[in-house]
Amino acid sequence: MAMRVTKDSPLCFVLMPFGRKKDPAGGPDIDFDLIYEKAIKPAIEAAGMEPVRADEERTGGIIHKPMFERLLLCDFAVADLTTGNPNVFYELGVRHAARPATTLAIFAKNQKLPFDVNFLRSLSYELAANNAFTAREANLLSSTLTRRLEELRKVASEDAAPDSPLYQLLTDYTAPDIARLKTDVFRDRMRYSNERKKSLANARARGNVNEMIEIEDKLGPLDGIEVGVIVDLFLSYRAVRAWDRMIDLYGRMPVSLQRSTMMREQYGLALNRAGRWQEAVSVLEQVLEDQGPSSETLGIVGRVYKDLWVQAKNSRNHKLAQGYLQRAIDCYTRGFEADWRDAYPGINAVTLLDIEGTEIAQKKKDELLPVVRFAVGQRLKSSKPDYWDYATLLELAVLSSDKKEVEQRLSQALANTREVWETETTANNLNLIREARRNRDVEEPWLDEIILALQSPSATQAETWRSA
Repeated sequence: MAMRVTKDSPLCFVLMPFGRKKDPAGGPDIDFDLIYEKAIKPAIEAAGMEPVRADEERTGGIIHKPMFERLLLCDFAVADLTTGNPNVFYELGVRHAARPATTLAIFAKNQKLPFDVNFLRSLSYELAANNAFTAREANLLSSTLTRRLEELRKVASEDAAPDSPLYQLLTDYTAPDIARLKTDVFRDRMRYSNERKKSLANARARGNVNEMIEIEDKLGPLDGIEVGVIVDLFLSYRAVRAWDRMIDLYGRMPVSLQRSTMMREQYGLALNRAGRWQEAVSVLEQVLEDQGPSSETLGIVGRVYKDLWVQAKNSRNHKLAQGYLQRAIDCYTRGFEADWRDAYPGINAVTLLDIEGTEIAQKKKDELLPVVRFAVGQRLKSSKPDYWDYATLLELAVLSSDKKEVEQRLSQALANTREVWETETTANNLNLIREARRNRDVEEPWLDEIILALQSPSATQAETWRSA
């Protein structure tokens, strides 16, 4: 029988990636949120513990003060070593230095780890075909993990042999003295941070920027606030397109957070949307210089030049527009070449090549398009495809003028829409394709119906398209 979780239950810190992460072996993405929600979290609760999930992926990989507090002060810890995430390994090392016998390493059986974990008291779990995580795998991991955590609780209460290699090998090494009072203060602050995150999630769901501003005003100086709360606030402003609030918040962040790649990328995005494109390019090019080419950074730079192209085109400055179009294509192509598993820069590259319309551009588009389709197909093999997967396939079908596939992908995209701006973005892209083809005297009336359905995503319009 599962144990009841109370406010005084032991805390179990979970070190693992967020969202869907790329398989280092080149297979479909692995959905770590699904693994956590369907197996790890219920297993921890069944063992009578309160789960606390690490948020290093949401904070751009920063090892910040609250992270160290969690590593040291949480009673137990589970570390998922799948994909060989370097932050997880570093945090596992810190945990092993502070806690002798309350840490459990887990990993997917079919994943190659960067070093041998046989010396750890580790637990392997299964992934199904194409890295899926079905009810079968969830039940197996959950039941086994609960049993192992119950054993850990027993070991901790009996002061048994340590599981940390450091304590096993260095007999004179002793654990730091962690005062009970500090642990209690940590619990209170952690719950306060979780309440703030829930408030932000609710405000984001309602699209209420005023609620977000009220939450920010109550935070006070940001140097004493958990990094995860600041990042949630930053991305909440992004969700409601409050670009100026994002820019202002970035300027008040702790320097260590400002320097993270993810935050610099999002800051560049906000600068561009606020009309400060020169500053955006400067910020993003510095990221590229510091970190090297990446699909994410180059995708955002590509978006800057794409916006500039649209502005110049609308102003009838055709020479300038052509220059910006070429730069956008170059950035998107380089982004896709940096990581072919990321379809975002790939679909933008082939779309803009189709729009450019020259013989050379069409040849390049024909080369890239099947690779982009393959990349999306690999993502669809995972257990949780989202709107952008289907929207990308819809755009690819439009580029191929495959009306039968367009019908199928339109329905799938509409059924997976979460925010209105998602379909608006796709409609804008398709409108650019339609306009470019009309300029080449290519008329496709069926494309009008698709754009209309995306601009007003409802069952009625989807049905209108299906019957057209």
